[in-house]
Amino acid sequence: MSKKDSIKEVSCAKKTSIGGQALIEGIMMGGPKRSAMAVRDPEGNIVLEKWDNKITRRAKIFKLPIIRGVFNFVDSMVSGYKCLMRSAEIAGLEDEEPKKKKKKTQTEVAVESEAVNEAASESAPEAEAESKKEKDGKDGSNSALMTGIMLIATVLGVVLAVFLFIMLPTFIFGWIAKLLPFLRPDNVAAASLIKSVFEGVLRIIVLVAYMLLVTLMKDIRRTFQYHGAEHKTIFCYESGMELTVENVKQQRRFHPRCGTSFLILMLIVGMIISFFIDPLSILIGGAVLPPILRTVVKLLLLPLTVGVGYELIKFAGRHENWFTRIISAPGVWLQHITVFEPTDDMIECAITAVKMVIPEDESDQW
Repeated sequence: MSKKDSIKEVSCAKKTSIGGQALIEGIMMGGPKRSAMAVRDPEGNIVLEKWDNKITRRAKIFKLPIIRGVFNFVDSMVSGYKCLMRSAEIAGLEDEEPKKKKKKTQTEVAVESEAVNEAASESAPEAEAESKKEKDGKDGSNSALMTGIMLIATVLGVVLAVFLFIMLPTFIFGWIAKLLPFLRPDNVAAASLIKSVFEGVLRIIVLVAYMLLVTLMKDIRRTFQYHGAEHKTIFCYESGMELTVENVKQQRRFHPRCGTSFLILMLIVGMIISFFIDPLSILIGGAVLPPILRTVVKLLLLPLTVGVGYELIKFAGRHENWFTRIISAPGVWLQHITVFEPTDDMIECAITAVKMVIPEDESDQW
């Protein structure tokens, strides 16, 4: 690539739109024009894949604040999931034939080799065609199977997320409110505020508990270390320092544009939005919605929650002031669970990926 491998030191810090994602044994980085992923294979070598970003032409209305966040969120989820599956392939986590085979004697090897050579010389074209056909069929079958598994896993993941973060808090509050009547005051605004705060705090507890549980898995902990390599490398680039392992190691781990921060911001935004559900339902319909209908309304309001969360996280990435420090604080706190100190080889992956996506025209700078 024509871009120099090192980033010259500049006098002032800069903000970049380049972002990344931790993968299985690697990093994906996305820039304004191209994206790249650097993943270590079972032998420890870095496998680099890069591609130009597709330009999605949308109507101007879909580029407006709030609305654009929904589409960008879906795009990032789809591309991120594909990269995650690809990193699993490169890292060698997919099913493969056992590598260890029974050792044969020299006589057996010689006899088998001679027989194979004779057979190959007689029917090499037919064997090659048959082998190719069998391989293609097997690859197609495995691809269809993986697609089916991915689809089922995605559906189950969405159902579980809806249950844990939307339905469960609503039903728990309803059950506790029956035991503790003071949680349902006569004042509609007060009752709605209590309900929203209770459900919001419970969602945050569920998220934190989930994060703590998954850190017990060795593979997840390594992924969270790659997460740290991603953040540190972005900070190094934004500081204008040369992209070296030593320079990256000096950087902070916690970044305001982190996906973890986005998750907790959405929960907080959702808490605020849900506060208005009961007052508006009384104003429009004359009564508070039952729990099931309230859950449906929350689901319908998810795009608004995502859109507002996206704008806040983007604003926090571009600016640094008292307001951005406040809205970034919960996410930075949660990053203590999801962002670990990386090793040198992890940093090398992040540096390799980010160098591929830095544009020559500096179009990534905000």
